[in-house]
Amino acid sequence: MDNKEHFMKEALKEAKKAYKKLEIPVGVVIVKDGNIIARAYNQKEEKKSPIKHAETIAIEKACKKLNNWRLNDCEMYVTLEPCAMCAGAIINARIKKLYIGTLEPKTGACGSVINLLEMNEWDTKVEVETNILQQDCQSILKSFFKEIRKQKS
Repeated sequence: MDNKEHFMKEALKEAKKAYKKLEIPVGVVIVKDGNIIARAYNQKEEKKSPIKHAETIAIEKACKKLNNWRLNDCEMYVTLEPCAMCAGAIINARIKKLYIGTLEPKTGACGSVINLLEMNEWDTKVEVETNILQQDCQSILKSFFKEIRKQKS
């Protein structure tokens, strides 16, 4: 197993925490120099806030850990393609590289619907690699939404 898969498995552990709390199961880890410096999962329902996505929570934790709003030389591993809000936060935090588990065809802002990370107007360029443990990342989402639909019927 390579480092990408190792860190995506760590992000999946976070997604499983969200799943158990009936949050959309998205997980994130932020890595600097080969070490995880922040972990997070979606907490929109728990915190009653539309901005408590896994990515924004992890960015805040990493900034506190490094005592800096710039996350230069950091990598983010996220199980689901970020939305526009999170893509903007990734750009603003100066994250160097983004690894995505699976794409989000409805709201993805890193290539699916729009690609905010490739706009030439930004000073910051974020490298992106997709489909890291794609099956695992898709599976947890499919299982979650199947269970939610079952509960509603």
